[in-house]
Amino acid sequence: MVFSSIPFIFFFLPVFLILYYLVPYKVKNILLLIFSLIFYAWGEPIYILLMIFSSVVDYTNGRMIEKYAQNNQKRKNLFLIISIIVNLSLLGFFKYADFLIGSINSLLNINIPLLELGLPIGISFFTFQTMSYSIDVYRGDVKAEHNFLDFMTYVSMFPQLIAGPIVRYEEVSKELKNRSITAQGFADGMIRFLQGLFKKVLIANNIGYLFVIASSMPNNEMSVVMSWLGILAYTFQIYFDFSGYSDMAIGMGKMLGFTYPENFNHPYISKSITEFWRRWHISLSSFFKDYVYIPLGGSRVKKIINVRNILIVWMLTGLWHGASWNFVLWGLYYGVLLLLEKFVFNKILEKTPNWFKHFYTMFLVVIGWMIFAFDDMTILKEYASMMFGVGGVSFINNHALYYLKNYLIIFILAIIFSMPVYKLAKEKLSKVKNTKSVFIISLIIYTVLFIVVVSYLVNDTYNPFLYFRF
Repeated sequence: MVFSSIPFIFFFLPVFLILYYLVPYKVKNILLLIFSLIFYAWGEPIYILLMIFSSVVDYTNGRMIEKYAQNNQKRKNLFLIISIIVNLSLLGFFKYADFLIGSINSLLNINIPLLELGLPIGISFFTFQTMSYSIDVYRGDVKAEHNFLDFMTYVSMFPQLIAGPIVRYEEVSKELKNRSITAQGFADGMIRFLQGLFKKVLIANNIGYLFVIASSMPNNEMSVVMSWLGILAYTFQIYFDFSGYSDMAIGMGKMLGFTYPENFNHPYISKSITEFWRRWHISLSSFFKDYVYIPLGGSRVKKIINVRNILIVWMLTGLWHGASWNFVLWGLYYGVLLLLEKFVFNKILEKTPNWFKHFYTMFLVVIGWMIFAFDDMTILKEYASMMFGVGGVSFINNHALYYLKNYLIIFILAIIFSMPVYKLAKEKLSKVKNTKSVFIISLIIYTVLFIVVVSYLVNDTYNPFLYFRF
């Protein structure tokens, strides 16, 4: 599926919003469902059937779990198991079949043909959402949805369908039936949407292109500094890309009357890996905590079992991101780091100064993104060698100096806006008595930035959404 920002921003979104605000309240969910299906079918309409199938399965399972909740525990368990098996089978078949076949081929030195299936966009998100719904009904945390159109609307809502945040049914169940749609909500949502758009287009796209250059540069032209510039660019690209999309999703939700969960809380200001994962992709961390870690026993078990639980969660977290060994390595990398912080380094970190804790955290995060970025293990090894000067690579050369000079300003902007500067500015402006002047200045700033964004979208062909492939 190929997503294009230009038709989405200039055609799809305005048409949808006009219709959404014009139609009667009782028709809004139907309109949202129709446009969500159109949005999902933009590139590969065949995969709509997959999402509808997943929705039918979990809608039915939810009803059956509710039906047998009081008088037949075995059947209640059966329908939960069906939900889990169907969802994980869909995810496993489309996302991991070729990974498994390729691993078997390498291990046994055989040549089983790969299936080469296209990965349905957002399958990792909507299968987790529908499966979590069945689990929550089973636990009694939510009541089963009896209106299939409302349930399908929840599953397919286009603002967060293809790259999150992961929205649980309990978080929007009341708003599916009765939500407040106001001018203030629209204004707040539009501002949040534009903030995400600016992060994505003006920072992520621009700084991300440096990583493309560095990762494709011949080894004899590379240097230690150039390799670090490349992976630092990727570090900022993936944050501004993913958090920018989350901001756009949350903003769109506000415009429609929904409150989606926050997904990022300035993770690059963290002073430990533990804190980083409380701030990064919050909805995914929360999902694995509630549906894997705690059911396994969490931390209220023997230390060795707790270690096992953490490693399982992080291996699954790595695999969730992609069907490649580098993602498994990335997940276990963070699992080991979290174990070290929990059982070895915690008291030492408490005594170290904040600047060191921040440096330590960001150094390890950057190394983590290096592992994450390359799904070819040979290329990963080569790039890691260049970063640490192994193999006779020069420390710095003319290429590195050229790109450092040309990308210095965007790096400075990325550093500034990865910190909570907007929150601080908002607090300062809230104390200004002349609200009319603040409004006019803000309007001018957002208008200028939007014009700049439009010019980039029209002229720039490099506009990836990194998390669409997960």
